[in-house]
Amino acid sequence: MHEETSSLLWSAAGTITTIIKMYNKPQENKLLAFQILAFASFVVFALFLWQGHKGFSLWDEGFLWYGAQRVMLGEVPIRDFMSYDPGRYYWSAALMSLWGDNGIVALRGAVAVFQVMGLFVALLLIARSVRTANFPYLFLSAITLVAWMYPRHKLFDISLSILLIGVLAFLVQHPTSRRYFLTGLCVGLVAVFGRNHGVYGVLGSLGVMVWLTIKRVDEPGFIKGVTLWAIGVTAGFAPMLLMILLVPDFATAFWKSLLFFLEIKTTNLTLPVPWPWRVAFDSVSVGKAIRGVLVGLFFIAMVVFGVLAISWATRQKFHKRAVPPTLVAAAFLALPYAHYAYSRADVSHLAKSIFPLLVGCLVLLATQPARIKWPLALMLCGASLWVMMHFHPGWQCRASKQCMNIEISGSELSIDAGTASEIALLRKLAAQYAPNGQSFIAAPFWPGAYPLLERKSPMREIYALFPRSESFQQLEIERIKAANPGFILIFDFPLDGREELRFRNTRALIHQYISDNFELLPDSPDPAYQIYTIKRTVQ
Repeated sequence: MHEETSSLLWSAAGTITTIIKMYNKPQENKLLAFQILAFASFVVFALFLWQGHKGFSLWDEGFLWYGAQRVMLGEVPIRDFMSYDPGRYYWSAALMSLWGDNGIVALRGAVAVFQVMGLFVALLLIARSVRTANFPYLFLSAITLVAWMYPRHKLFDISLSILLIGVLAFLVQHPTSRRYFLTGLCVGLVAVFGRNHGVYGVLGSLGVMVWLTIKRVDEPGFIKGVTLWAIGVTAGFAPMLLMILLVPDFATAFWKSLLFFLEIKTTNLTLPVPWPWRVAFDSVSVGKAIRGVLVGLFFIAMVVFGVLAISWATRQKFHKRAVPPTLVAAAFLALPYAHYAYSRADVSHLAKSIFPLLVGCLVLLATQPARIKWPLALMLCGASLWVMMHFHPGWQCRASKQCMNIEISGSELSIDAGTASEIALLRKLAAQYAPNGQSFIAAPFWPGAYPLLERKSPMREIYALFPRSESFQQLEIERIKAANPGFILIFDFPLDGREELRFRNTRALIHQYISDNFELLPDSPDPAYQIYTIKRTVQ
């Protein structure tokens, strides 16, 4: 079943590429597309050479790495372990298996291939917004776009948002029955990689389809178009539907994953929006103050762009004036993706949500006279670099000059000293208390510990953020009993500074069980690390 699902995902991914190629019917446009694909591949490859072996996170990146490793071993996302939606895992596992490598660099390579698709579509949309391609402008656009392609374990999400812009622009360009179906097909496929992107794709599609009905007299009409689109969505979502129908116990786990978000009544741990006027100008450096202001302005710009672009495109449509298809697509996706940015208002979530704004602005500027295009495009690029370069691991190692080399999964990585000491601690504990592949627990924030040491997590939930019910905790306790872990490391840390999010508060029953049945070591290298081992029997 795993091979069948993987092949379906590969076929569906090929469908996206085929649809993009359909933009390019004239021979010269096909050549342009191949040139842009080669350029996008070169940019991503150069970026990978620069920082593919730099940085490592036991947190979110480890979350993706663990899932990819488990899928390679035959486990099923959502059912067998806490995960994102299955598409990204089967994509990663397929490429990693092809390369014969389950390491972190192999995972980053698999993600980079997906990144090429996203960057290619974005640059193709920008190039096709003008009659003659301007490669200096495309180069500047590429710098702007890749600056925001952070964090790298979320490049699936970033590329998916760009692919949605591409398929909606494809529909706007020539809204035939076939394109309604193909647009729905891509939206459904996107949902296999991320349900939230599927929702945003649905909202953006509905907005575009309503927009297309304004002053329109040719076929298909709104009802027929929506019907064809809905059929396409179902076809694109087929890999997930097949898993629900054919994979034992997957349907139950999938349904519980949906109910969980209804239970907690949120999609993320919220943070206050970093409005530009909230920057502490008197206590930070000039550089940080500028970065803070720019971050706040980008948060505002997403919403302003969405509202103004929709209003302008609608007004143009009523007057039967031409609107760039990509601008229409970006306009109707901007507000749905703004929801994601504001759900946890930090730079990471801003970066994953900003591409409708970026692509829309770059397309709009591409059509302007040089005296307008270049200054504003340079300003956008400069602001993007000022905000984002600080977060890229390649830049962090260069700026701090304190990264140290360490071997991880057969590759030498340059990482910060703090992460290196955490890895050293995990390896020391595993060698002393969990040798020969014995299980252990690293909770709640270090899912990367398991793929680092190539072990299976005793608990299904590898990233414990939200509070859980007593019944859920009892099931996890039974899994701990069955696994008999050699050691347990609890990172006693108040996430976002919130005491209620400490592990002992979100998992009170599990924490009590560990305290009662395992022995707390007295000499922890950090007060935040509560390290437990199997209780020694008293003779």
